Amino acid sequence: MPSDLLQRPERAAPAASRTAPKRRTRVFALAEARWAAAALVLFLIALPLQLSGAPAWSWGPLYAAAYVTGGWEPAWAGLTALREKTLDVDLLMIVAAIGAASIGQVMDGALLIVIFATSGALEALATARTQDAVRGLLDLAPTTATRLADDGSEATVATEDLVVGDTILVRPGERVGADGRVLTGASEVDQATITGEPLPVAKETGDEVFAGTLNGTGALRVKVERDASDSVIARIVAMVEEASETKAPTQLFIEKVEQRYSLGMVFATLAVFLVPLAFGADLTGSLLRAMTFMIVASPCAVVLATMPPLLSAIANAGRHGVLVKSAVVMERLGQVDAVALDKTGTLTEGTPRVTDIRPLNGSGLDEDALLALAAAAEHPSEHPLARAVVDAARTRGLAIADMRDFTSTPGVGVTATVGGHTVAVGAPARLLDGTDDTEAACAAEVAAELEDSGRTAVLVLRDSSPVGVLGIADRLRPDAAATVAALSALTGSSPMLVTGDNPRAAARLAAEVGITGDEVHAGLLPEDKVEAVRRLEARGRKVLVIGDGVNDAPALAAAHSGIAMGRAGSDLALETADAVIVRDELATVPTVVSLSRAARRLVVQNLVIAAVFISGLVVWDLAGHLPLPLGVLGHEGSTVIVGLNGLRLLRDAAWNRAAQDMR
Repeated sequence: MPSDLLQRPERAAPAASRTAPKRRTRVFALAEARWAAAALVLFLIALPLQLSGAPAWSWGPLYAAAYVTGGWEPAWAGLTALREKTLDVDLLMIVAAIGAASIGQVMDGALLIVIFATSGALEALATARTQDAVRGLLDLAPTTATRLADDGSEATVATEDLVVGDTILVRPGERVGADGRVLTGASEVDQATITGEPLPVAKETGDEVFAGTLNGTGALRVKVERDASDSVIARIVAMVEEASETKAPTQLFIEKVEQRYSLGMVFATLAVFLVPLAFGADLTGSLLRAMTFMIVASPCAVVLATMPPLLSAIANAGRHGVLVKSAVVMERLGQVDAVALDKTGTLTEGTPRVTDIRPLNGSGLDEDALLALAAAAEHPSEHPLARAVVDAARTRGLAIADMRDFTSTPGVGVTATVGGHTVAVGAPARLLDGTDDTEAACAAEVAAELEDSGRTAVLVLRDSSPVGVLGIADRLRPDAAATVAALSALTGSSPMLVTGDNPRAAARLAAEVGITGDEVHAGLLPEDKVEAVRRLEARGRKVLVIGDGVNDAPALAAAHSGIAMGRAGSDLALETADAVIVRDELATVPTVVSLSRAARRLVVQNLVIAAVFISGLVVWDLAGHLPLPLGVLGHEGSTVIVGLNGLRLLRDAAWNRAAQDMR
């Protein structure tokens, strides 16, 4: 073997030192969060002083400061929008808060300011965290690579300086520095970050490799075929950013009529103030009537008609292991009518496990003996298949014998001496190459049978003779089939399977969970998943994407709604997704969709209640003389009623009823 494959340049850093720190924006690094926190603290200090009967000079300035700290940013944003001939509802709320203060309702106005400031801070934080995750994705790709010159000399260069046609050396345990094709060498590369495949893929001369994927135990010489800016991992970053920027703005139902309501309320308030003046009414009476109108017509009850049901549904879902990131997300989940599911880590557990143990006739071994023999040989290996074999033996309580003379050959398998016998465990095609006796034919037949059923076949040789075959596969989640059936019932169509895994494994899993063959899309890169989602949306469908990996993040961002698996999910997937299944209980997905639809029904109920109250109070104020205290009482009463109605979804019974609807 050439010496350049064995010697590591002095400048190459150990793997541990190349691990990038996690990027995460601190909450109070955001100006919006600092202003909102200041307004909240001031409000919480002023409120007990006011309620305890303290003099106004002790709590009045505190409320005033809360108005300024929490309200200046939305007020400025509203004025900016006004210059562009757009009336922002935030500005309307600021005016309503000031109007409330002008007629003595100082606390109500301050509370409105605090709510709006907190909402803005949460939105800013969500945006910052998503940007953190996108930038952090670039840390998957190494910053340096070993470039080989024509004379065989090595140089450590920045990956961004690599050009198409360069040759790089990728040593065992290193990450591939650029997209390219293997010139020489053999290894197994973990490319789960790109394709989602659960097992490392054997790579040899002529095979394609991707930047950021992790090399196994062999050394590879790779010819660079793409610039760093055009690598698959760079395209993932670009797609997530593009999808986040171009995705249609999400709005709550009530915000869809924001402009008309805002303009109507402003003009109506001015009319209530100016028209009586024009007919000789006194200034104080006209101002009082106008302020009363603004209070009773303000959308507080309408806002509460929308928020409590959605926030209650969010809290209920959170107690049952589903983190929904906002009220907008909770509303949108109920709109989905198509679902796209990832395979590895979503429908499956994402960890290979031994599923079949097949001793060959004449080997003299039973299942336990065959598994123990393979585990003894595989014990020192860090390969995922080896860990699956060892874990299976330990689960069965088998004793793992001592071994010696361990060797590992990339793409082939391992060899060790166990109990005086030479034991080899690895790929059947490689270990049986050139062997054509009866035992080899029997072993090849068993291996082909397992592979046809979607398993990865692992052959065990003892003293060069086949003694058995193990089948290894990624295990299906127990609730996967039931979830697929429930989602099919909710949307009226079979979910779509989108995976980077091979077509045979995808087809086998789809058959197990009940996904129709036409809806199986395998061998997809991240951009292919996005394209599949966009094809559905082009047909007018609102797509829910469920995934867990970096390769799923662009599709999660591009979809109408995205849900990530929490335990094994990548940082980018968790930040990009609209909701996270914290405990990886897949069955909670259809339940939370059903809960969202229940919340939307309550929103409609509350809007009807709010509209009846507001209309009645407005007509009273315009047609007669509505006393201010009675107007405030009616306004607050409607707010309390719709709020309490929305809180019904806090009960566990609401979650249980949503789950029951799926059965």
